[in-house]
Amino acid sequence: MFTRRRFLLTLPALTALPRLALHPVHCEAQSLLTPFHKKPIPPPPTFAYFGTDTDKGISKGIYLSRYDRATGHLTPPVLAAATLRPSFLALSSTIQGHRRLYAVNAVAAASATVTSFLMDPASGALRPINQVTSAGAGPCYVSLDATGEAAFVANYVGSTISTYRILPSGALSDPVERIDYKNPKFGKRGPNATRQDVPHPHSVHLSPDNRFLLVNDLGSDEITVFPVDPARARLGQPTLFSNDRRGCGPRHIAFHPNGRWVYSINELDSTIDHFLWTETSSLTSPQAMLVNTGHFVKTIAANFPTAKNTAAEVAISTDGNFLYASNRGEDTLVAFAIAPADGTLSLVQRISCGGKTPRHFTLSPDSEARLLFCGNQDSATVTVFRRDAASGRLSGPTQTLSLDSVMFTLFA
Repeated sequence: MFTRRRFLLTLPALTALPRLALHPVHCEAQSLLTPFHKKPIPPPPTFAYFGTDTDKGISKGIYLSRYDRATGHLTPPVLAAATLRPSFLALSSTIQGHRRLYAVNAVAAASATVTSFLMDPASGALRPINQVTSAGAGPCYVSLDATGEAAFVANYVGSTISTYRILPSGALSDPVERIDYKNPKFGKRGPNATRQDVPHPHSVHLSPDNRFLLVNDLGSDEITVFPVDPARARLGQPTLFSNDRRGCGPRHIAFHPNGRWVYSINELDSTIDHFLWTETSSLTSPQAMLVNTGHFVKTIAANFPTAKNTAAEVAISTDGNFLYASNRGEDTLVAFAIAPADGTLSLVQRISCGGKTPRHFTLSPDSEARLLFCGNQDSATVTVFRRDAASGRLSGPTQTLSLDSVMFTLFA
């Protein structure tokens, strides 16, 4: 009889058998179980970068926080790169294991520049690659085409836009094209003598298919559309579109995920316009059109004076259900529901930004965009809000970071 005592006595001999003596079936079963016992590979770190106004004498350039995806918590910002007035940033896709970050240096002089950096994937540290002229004073916006071959810059003070080739190292070439918006073909000045005395290109935004560049000109109340040749960093013949509401001051735009609706936020009259986007499939002579639907909404409350506010940023949730905007003066964040049938906007919520002068904000990079991060330029804070994906409503701030003169927020 094989008793329990005899079984226990045989265990040492059994455990001493070499692994190769096991039946092949047992080996296969063990190999299937092995992955469950391995330590999981942690996801790459997520960083938040903040551009600041170095003219204030406290901030020194681009700052960096680590972002915890599970909790939504940001670590206190530390200096990642010293550079002059990095008011707008753009980040490339991963190339040879690294990403490149590009920053405009928004000084109001002809000596203004654009700086490229190499991002360390482990620490988020930024190493300068090169610096080139912005080809105009007061650069305020930089964007990259989807292929990583070209970059585009809007120069607010200098009334120009410029194009660049992106070299294999990530460095920017010298400007390939410098387009002067004082040319009469880009429209007449708007009626606001103080703010629209000259053209003010305020953004350079690529269409979702990477075939067109849209330029919001605050000074002329126009949105210019150029065909793009990314490989050569060249632009085709421009076409101008407007909302026919003079003095509005187009600032930034956002494309809806469906690729058919475009929303333009207007700085001077604190409104958001709804356009329809169409384009031809021609490869030799591509053309696109913005059709004004006539639908627009105010970003500020009915009883708040328009003259005391300048609208700033606009963004759309990844599911396409909600649009968000910021107001400098009223110092609010505003949520609108987007009607799925026709793209019209209806007010959901108006909430304090938790600071002063919310120049820029961004939604968190998780699939549901659970958080909104707002840079408050004149209260030296970054405020964090939770976002309910179902209702679109914001709550908070749930966290407030101290950082002087925040002008831009970006996730990497």
